[in-house]
Amino acid sequence: MKSILVIGAGLSSSSLIRYLLENSVENNWKIKVVDQNIDLAKKKINNHPNGEALSFDALNPEERRPQIEYADLVISMLPARFHMEVAHDCLDLKTNLITPSYISPEMKSLHEKAKDAGIIFMNEIGVDPGIDHMSAMRIIDDIKAKNGSLHRFVSFCGGLVAPEYDNNPWNYKFTWNPRNVVLAGQGAAASYQEEKEYKYIPYNKLFNRLDKISIPEYGDFEAYANRDSLSYRSVYGLEDIPTIYRGTLRRPGFCKAWDFLVDLGLTEDNYKMTNSESLTPRSFINAFLPYRSDVTVEEKFKQYLGHHADLFPKFEWLGLFDGSEKIGIENASPAQLLQNILVKKWSLDKDDKDMLVMYHEFDYLLDGKKKQINSYMVNKGEDSVYTSMSNTVGLPVAICAKMILNDTIKIKGVHIPIYPEIYNPILDELEKYGISFIESEKEIN
Repeated sequence: MKSILVIGAGLSSSSLIRYLLENSVENNWKIKVVDQNIDLAKKKINNHPNGEALSFDALNPEERRPQIEYADLVISMLPARFHMEVAHDCLDLKTNLITPSYISPEMKSLHEKAKDAGIIFMNEIGVDPGIDHMSAMRIIDDIKAKNGSLHRFVSFCGGLVAPEYDNNPWNYKFTWNPRNVVLAGQGAAASYQEEKEYKYIPYNKLFNRLDKISIPEYGDFEAYANRDSLSYRSVYGLEDIPTIYRGTLRRPGFCKAWDFLVDLGLTEDNYKMTNSESLTPRSFINAFLPYRSDVTVEEKFKQYLGHHADLFPKFEWLGLFDGSEKIGIENASPAQLLQNILVKKWSLDKDDKDMLVMYHEFDYLLDGKKKQINSYMVNKGEDSVYTSMSNTVGLPVAICAKMILNDTIKIKGVHIPIYPEIYNPILDELEKYGISFIESEKEIN
């Protein structure tokens, strides 16, 4: 019996664990799920005879290494910054590893050692990154096989609330780590390439430089640029492509309102606010507005909005002007306080369903004709546990795990899923779970 160690039983692990357990009898697997919350691990195992719930400190090598030594495959669902600790143990113990996170330079540096050890470290095998790579490479490789020349590639993805559960003026609810949403775009200017020109969008301009797309049956979306589009030229073998751009999707109106929060400074995370534990949402927002004893906080905020005063109901709905209850976080940054406010308003309700939207455009030249391929995927969650985010992150990881343990994947070293022998079987199986793309092609001028 082969053993799989899943480190982390959080929301994004739900569909992964379910798939592994459902396929464990046929494939003779033992699934060990470790989490600091033993009750959560037990809940995900759900008394399955091939499952075992464990609780230990996954960041403690003395507790972690014995379990990795026993395993044939480790799946790390920890925050990305902790993957390297697991990776070094896997390397020492010659154990295969999967993570859904972006591949770091430190992880990449282990390629030759992992190759020599005869193991694979598969990264970026979730949804974004993951399904975006696989679905894009399938089309890119097909265009290249026809001797087409790619001129433009744009790609967008977003985790959103399903339309039938979209009941707030922001048209948004958290489907992923709230902290990542609040801090999105910080740290470096967004970079991309358009008609061979390098373009950069600094953080303070990120949410008012938008692209717009429409998807049949699902309406309009807007997209802000991801931090780094340029590195994908080499990842996808598109070093000479004139235009490449990747972005994050939101519903129209979200980014303009969010831009005001950024401009005020409410998303800053590099300093702590004095007496933060005593702040109410009202005093928090007022701390970033000018002092005016003769004007209410609401009026000052409306003056700040200027000719965008029509956006005021969005901020009012968030409870930013509520002075009755303290936020109650000591030594907190503005971003931490804002996140606390947003979580109370943007969390999925028990009966809500989320939605994952992905969209690609490819412009290419073939036989002297300019053509464009549009490809999109819309997937809705099953419920608040088996969300679309959980399905689209967890299922590719789980299918990849099956392929590694069944020796279907032959390559060794540190990789991402950009090879036909990996992406074709995974994409084909994902279609059985309703994760599929609709493609159309047309000639363009």
